[in-house]
Amino acid sequence: MSMDQLNYYLDIYSYWIIFFFLFCGIVGIPAPEESLLILVGILSNQHDLHLMPTLVSAFAGSFSGMLFAYLIGRSFMIYVMKYGRFIGLTDKRWVKLKKNYMTNIPKTILFGFYIPGLRQINPYFAGLKPVPFATFLLFSFIGTGLWVFPFVLIGYYAGNTFHIKPEWVPYLGVILLSLFLIRILFKRFFKKVKRLNE
Repeated sequence: MSMDQLNYYLDIYSYWIIFFFLFCGIVGIPAPEESLLILVGILSNQHDLHLMPTLVSAFAGSFSGMLFAYLIGRSFMIYVMKYGRFIGLTDKRWVKLKKNYMTNIPKTILFGFYIPGLRQINPYFAGLKPVPFATFLLFSFIGTGLWVFPFVLIGYYAGNTFHIKPEWVPYLGVILLSLFLIRILFKRFFKKVKRLNE
């Protein structure tokens, strides 16, 4: 979907389209999530949208998508267990996945939002495990806020400081995501170096 189409839908449906796109993006239907969050932040700054309803609709769409995907994962767990071997999910792989996932549940749910792909499979896998609903609810609620609010506010304050054309927004989203991933890689690298020196 092009930025022109996104702007067109935002003009007509405003807050509902923000909710819808973010819900779809979390559930796994392709949508430009980070770019959308930055764009709506810019539009809030330019008074095309209001900041608080924008934050609420973005948060609600993302959080609802997480809950929906979790419930789908939980509902169909029995089928995945039964027929998983047909998609390469052997008993050995299933045990390994469960072990790896369960050791880092809070971290995976909280920061999985920042990694495209993981963001989409995270709630399904949490439902498949199953991660207790209260645990998933708490960490996905916090994680949603940690993902949605910074991106919208970056767009809001960047739009105030610089003149940003809407067509530049996807590139800004890619840059921010790249910086985040570089930070994670550096952190892991320095941890390994520290372990080797000990």
